[in-house]
Amino acid sequence: MTRMTQIEGKQALGHLRHPRHLRLKSFTILACLAWLSVRTSAGNSLTEYTDVQQVLAFVSELLPPELKTSDVSAQRKAWPEWVIGHDRDIRARLLRGDEDTVVNWLLFGTSFTRQPGVPFDVSAISGDLPRLISKRTKDLISVLGSADPDERSAFARRLLQSQGYGFKTAEERARLERHLQAEVERVVAERRKYKRRGEEFRAGDVAGQVMVESTLFRDRGLSLDTSILPGYAIEQALRMMKNQGLLPPNDIHRVAVIGPGLDFSDKNTGYDFYPVQTLQPFTSIDSLVRLGLAAGPSGIELTTFDISPRVNDHILAMRNRANAGASYLLRLPLDPGPHWTPALLTYWRNLGDRIGAETPLPRPSENGKELELRTIAVRPEVAARVTPVDFNVVTDKWTGPPFDLVIATNVFVYYDRLDQSLALAGIKAMLRPGGFFITNNAIVELPVSRLRAVGFMTVQHSPEKIDHVFWYRRNEP
Repeated sequence: MTRMTQIEGKQALGHLRHPRHLRLKSFTILACLAWLSVRTSAGNSLTEYTDVQQVLAFVSELLPPELKTSDVSAQRKAWPEWVIGHDRDIRARLLRGDEDTVVNWLLFGTSFTRQPGVPFDVSAISGDLPRLISKRTKDLISVLGSADPDERSAFARRLLQSQGYGFKTAEERARLERHLQAEVERVVAERRKYKRRGEEFRAGDVAGQVMVESTLFRDRGLSLDTSILPGYAIEQALRMMKNQGLLPPNDIHRVAVIGPGLDFSDKNTGYDFYPVQTLQPFTSIDSLVRLGLAAGPSGIELTTFDISPRVNDHILAMRNRANAGASYLLRLPLDPGPHWTPALLTYWRNLGDRIGAETPLPRPSENGKELELRTIAVRPEVAARVTPVDFNVVTDKWTGPPFDLVIATNVFVYYDRLDQSLALAGIKAMLRPGGFFITNNAIVELPVSRLRAVGFMTVQHSPEKIDHVFWYRRNEP
């Protein structure tokens, strides 16, 4: 991904404001009712046709056959069944994302093997995948076949057992090894496909590059991976918005984080020596307080929106422990490999100082070298202010109190233009007038929406890693 300048970014935003210039490519009843009652009680319900009618009319070229009609009455009648089915289809992508997580762990994890990680540069991977991963696969299967209660092992064990794989006999282990090898081959092939897709723009076409990248994983499994990098990008964007006078001091009270993620196994480092953790709810609170945009953590109510039971259950358990007085530990390892920018290093050194205190823990070693590691004990009263909600941003309607700020990083890259348009309409409804939405995916704003793009910046993490961050404001009323 090449770096964009501020001028190029403004040009890209200009293109995003003129979507006609873009090529628009073409439960049983009881179970469904039970599912709806649980979701409605959490402050959300399925999006109604009247909420998105104008959006559907504007993006008519993108509509599926069930909705592609000029007959408004027929479209209105088809909408309830379509939105239920579409929600189900989106949630089904979680399974493929979980399978990808196991593959990533197999390739990069450090806790279950002493073997070196398999490089994920697709150009560096030979066709002899069985030889590259055989030892790591056997080591992983050995751990999964034990009684190891580690959260990662338990998750992978349950997933594979649900698919009919076992660990006890030599025959079962051999069958599982063949399956995992096939899964690695699938992921590598997909990686090559997305690499080619990410290059489908003309040289120098910045707006084209942004739009290609913004829907890059539209047919991929939904990933839950996360790291501190999105949190750093969001803090830089918030700082610029503050300097531009867009965000007054102490004005942020209600915050929503869409897709907070779980740090399972970093694809760059493979570090998995610490428990699974969620980061963005806490990096967001920490940044808002540090920048003076909130008076303190006690003045922030943060809601996380996710469709993954793993994410929601993790955050709910964290909240329950916090209400009982337990801190939440954040482990922040620093990979010494990349040449991180000085600003990112400063962010890493200060991260968490507004929401907790550093707790010294032994530093693990990697390849004989001691890693840089900070551990933050998040105060219970801060962790207790995070509330998880099962919410599909594409198909659900928020019926709770409005938010001052909505954040979504590395989320909309998994959706196509239609889904992004529906999600943007839903986010507009979540925000109070004058509220902001921040994302690191460019989303085409529609003339029928009151959510308007007002800023952009490029955030540099290292010479190889950048984020493009966009912010949108809900206009009156």
